[in-house]
Amino acid sequence: MAQKKKVRLSDIAEKLNTSTVTVSKALADKEGVGDELRQQIKDIAERMGYQIKKTAATASRTSAAGTGNIGILIPSRFFSPNVSYYWHIFNTLSTELLSRGYYSIMELLTNEDEQANKLPRMIQDNKVDGLIILGQTSDSFLEALNNEYQNFILFDFYSTKLPFDSISNDNYFCSYMMTDYVISQGHKKIRFVGNFGATTSISDRFMGFQKSMLENHLPCSAEDIINDRDENGTLIKINLPPAKSMPTAFICNCDETAANLILLLEEKGYKVPQDISVTGFDNYLPQKKTPVELTTVYIKPEDSTKIAAELIISKITGQPYIKGRHLVSGSLVIRNSVNSIRG
Repeated sequence: MAQKKKVRLSDIAEKLNTSTVTVSKALADKEGVGDELRQQIKDIAERMGYQIKKTAATASRTSAAGTGNIGILIPSRFFSPNVSYYWHIFNTLSTELLSRGYYSIMELLTNEDEQANKLPRMIQDNKVDGLIILGQTSDSFLEALNNEYQNFILFDFYSTKLPFDSISNDNYFCSYMMTDYVISQGHKKIRFVGNFGATTSISDRFMGFQKSMLENHLPCSAEDIINDRDENGTLIKINLPPAKSMPTAFICNCDETAANLILLLEEKGYKVPQDISVTGFDNYLPQKKTPVELTTVYIKPEDSTKIAAELIISKITGQPYIKGRHLVSGSLVIRNSVNSIRG
């Protein structure tokens, strides 16, 4: 006998020509759905044999489905006192989710809670339907979270050991393109700025830098990396190489680091780009001004947040989606922080 097909929220929504969000709210008796439509949805769901199933991990507590909220968890160390790229992403992501009928709840993950593998408060209190983790967290934290709660995705990072759904920028290829551009301007002595082990984004950006350097027969070693942060991702003071070893160009892992480096170079008497060229990544410097317009990589935030919103909603409503890692590419923004020294 053929196995009976599982009824999904999307199947019910299709019958009534409505959204899965509306169906989810109606079945959970949440606000935002008219009484007549709510009853129609329940009647159709019952006739189709739809059942809300609870996993063993959630049987002891009320299901979070139907709250109409998506949680966004951000490690506190990624919130800089001067500028936060993740705050910008959070706002864009919130707008994207709201256009699909979901509200956003943000929670900062402290270093202590991450090390203790403590569940986010919004998960403990059943305040959200799903969770987007924005920024790098440890694999041990992700494993502990997954043991209790599976409706989450990773944003702007991925796990090299665990197959969680994620959305990342195409850091490898974009960094490769940037390094190729700098080399095309005549630069041969180039250094990468960023801690290779701090995040998967920085690691991929260094690998793209390395690929371009090696293809152009230029020296490149992980030992030559200049750190801009510690292993936990907290920014630290940049130590410049000695004057005799100073490169003609720096490829920075992000705009904030590039801005800090430019200010440090100016303090030491170097002019950017006349003496030394500098590039960034992200195209986001709303508060920290530099004496030169920064050449950088731009990946449109709306492209990433649209995929993230679609992915988490599909996951929590039972709709089919492509599992695994999703990449979003970008383009170079050529300004005047790179000087041509050709010839």
